[in-house]
Amino acid sequence: MTRIEYKEIGETLYSAQLPNGLELRVIPKKDFSTFYAVFATNYGGACRRFQVDGEDRDTPAGVAHYLEHKMFDLPGGDSALNILSANGADPNAFTSSGITCYYFQCTEGFEENLRMLLHFVSTPYFTDETVAKEQGIISQEIRMGEDNPGLAVYYHLLKLLYAHHPIRDRVAGTVESIREITAQTLYDCHRVFYAPSNMALCVEGDVDPDEIARIVTEALPPERAPIPKADFGEREGLLPVQAFQSEEMEVSAPQFLIGLKLPEGLRGEEALRLRLTATLTMRMLCGSSSPFFTRLYAEGLLNTDFDYEVDAAADTLTVIVGGESREPETVLARFRDACARAAAEGFEASYFERAKRASLGARLRGLEDFDNVCVSLVSGVFDGFCALDAFRLLAELEAGDCRRFAEEYLRPERMALSVITPKKAQV
Repeated sequence: MTRIEYKEIGETLYSAQLPNGLELRVIPKKDFSTFYAVFATNYGGACRRFQVDGEDRDTPAGVAHYLEHKMFDLPGGDSALNILSANGADPNAFTSSGITCYYFQCTEGFEENLRMLLHFVSTPYFTDETVAKEQGIISQEIRMGEDNPGLAVYYHLLKLLYAHHPIRDRVAGTVESIREITAQTLYDCHRVFYAPSNMALCVEGDVDPDEIARIVTEALPPERAPIPKADFGEREGLLPVQAFQSEEMEVSAPQFLIGLKLPEGLRGEEALRLRLTATLTMRMLCGSSSPFFTRLYAEGLLNTDFDYEVDAAADTLTVIVGGESREPETVLARFRDACARAAAEGFEASYFERAKRASLGARLRGLEDFDNVCVSLVSGVFDGFCALDAFRLLAELEAGDCRRFAEEYLRPERMALSVITPKKAQV
């Protein structure tokens, strides 16, 4: 395995691509009692149309999420979730628009738990009966999401921004779309997307990297399958489809999200650098200590629920800010003003340095969370970069990089506003 020392953060990373194509990442943590492992596939809710062996395939919305639910089933009625829990592990899984991750944390029985993780994720077992039974469970989950204002304001925003990219649709699909999913659908998608060549495994704990590689080689299929290519449609421009949408729901105060798109399809260090630049710029523009937030908070236009994120998924990169406000459109106007000032004047040097140090500090604290590190590493693998390089790239950023980012991307015509307002009282 290739060994890379990150001396500035005191971490050592071992990397390898195994003969079957699996990307393996191991961070040894000598004398630590906690072990963490995440086994991920480059397959999420937006990967509905794809090409394999030169053939185009279309699948219903929600298959990746449905598959995640059913992967814990084992022949004979056993559940990998129960087996791992009985062995002292804390297992779970999640599906996003871009990836699906299965993971566990434990303090004992690590090798046995790792073998079980590799076994159940790589060994599908579905029947028509169990798949049909799951439809009711997932349908209920989907209906509950339809009443969730946080989900509603988020997906309304994505529909304002994206014309056709499947990221605009809910990861779980719809009640109608999941009715089309059969056991054969799940087997077909597992065969294509759960091949080791389309997956990554990251382990952190007091482990021997070569021993981890040996266990993985024994546990997984040796064949190197073709890597599927998800088709998200033609690249979209940076202008939104529509600038504004509002809906009434059962909320006590208006909720809002402001969003804009960044270029699609970037990979490698270019992609990581853009994300870091965007995140640092947003910290300075509207973080909790920014003039923008402190002024609007003092005026009662924002509260502590206000936040920002740079959301990367399925080849897209989206800047999102929002929270609660009695006047969302006023917040949007003030945010546009702040962006225009940053583009024209840039950021004061001392303010920039404080923000950069704060960002570096937050990332250093994040190294304490094994789950954060491992999920970041597997996500980076699929986007062509190493997440630990973020420390070096962030240190290299200059105030001019953030000013240029604001000038190039934070333009008023590229912003969309999604709002959820309280239902009006019936007269």
